[in-house]
Amino acid sequence: MKTSVSLDGNVETKTQSADVHAQIDAIVEQRIKEGGMVGVGGAIIVNKKVVWMKGYGFADKEHARAFTPDTIMNIGSISKTFTGVALMRAVQEGKVSLDENINSYLPFKVINPHHPSEPITLRQLATHTSGITDRQSAYERVYHFGGDSPEALGDFLQNYFARNGKYYSNDNFLKAKPGTSREYSNIGAALAGYIVEVVVGEKLNTYTKRHIFAPLRMKNSGWFLSEISPAKHARLYVSQGLRIPIPQYGITTYPEGGVRTSVSDLAKFFIALLNDGKYEGTRMLEQKSVDEMLRFQYTSANKPDNVNIQGEDSVNSGIFWATKHDTTRIGHNGSDPGVRTIMLADPNKEIGVILFTNTSMHDEESGHYYNIFETLWKHAVQMKIQADKAAKQ
Repeated sequence: MKTSVSLDGNVETKTQSADVHAQIDAIVEQRIKEGGMVGVGGAIIVNKKVVWMKGYGFADKEHARAFTPDTIMNIGSISKTFTGVALMRAVQEGKVSLDENINSYLPFKVINPHHPSEPITLRQLATHTSGITDRQSAYERVYHFGGDSPEALGDFLQNYFARNGKYYSNDNFLKAKPGTSREYSNIGAALAGYIVEVVVGEKLNTYTKRHIFAPLRMKNSGWFLSEISPAKHARLYVSQGLRIPIPQYGITTYPEGGVRTSVSDLAKFFIALLNDGKYEGTRMLEQKSVDEMLRFQYTSANKPDNVNIQGEDSVNSGIFWATKHDTTRIGHNGSDPGVRTIMLADPNKEIGVILFTNTSMHDEESGHYYNIFETLWKHAVQMKIQADKAAKQ
């Protein structure tokens, strides 16, 4: 079962468009079957416009509910880009500074016990160089299956960082000095989102609704299960060869992975980021704020000791904005139980691809998912070439 939406007819002739879309359909449908995916949705963006968007398979296999571009599901760590926009909005409003000691904003202290005199900054949190690490025995507590998490974000964080907290350990921090080593940290991202809440005096879900979801007309988006219609929310599955459904869940540390949205809604947000903060005349952020969020923060004079910024294994980072494939693609991926998501663009911000599946897979199966992404990327490049040719005629 599959559903589709209309395309931008200015990109290709109808014959060319039909051929390209038939090729995409054939590959996606085969990879879904071989990879054990239940539902898949994707979008291709060229020159800041959606030129292809489609859903395949099921949002809910047991009830034969189709996966469409409007199907809502968790997007995992792509959520960090929303926290990044909220953070840059708070900077833009003069309520916070990226380079200030985070203890200036918090009701509890966050101190690396291995370097107690070294401050931690929001820029470090946002570029995963803060020295905060996700200690597994504590982090696994953030998933609450069956509904939204009953534990408050601030309570969890205080228990993780305050010396008398029930989740505290010196192992919550790297031994490296803050700013000198890259360690991807979900809890660090959650802390950044919490700081935004503290300085703006508003929960992140309502703050982002006012400044992102509502202005961009993202009607199928929210942070909590309580904000989403169950009839529109995808059921999530773990493949394991059997496509086993799992309960819906909430995340205590939601600023790092809690957004629930659709392919069609996320495309609006992605376009706004690629278009200097604007979508169809609506401004989400000032251009200078977007520029700072998306620019590569690691430089030869200022980079973590454990990364290269040039060469085959190069890595760089924006403000909760990552590089993939040796800095040739920018954006973010997401992965959680029952979730795989991708939102990546080229560095020139001329093409972009979004890909969702409501199925988590083991490594062998996930290759089929990434093959779908590469197929969409290849066609995005072709569509860009065709669009440029058409513009010159």
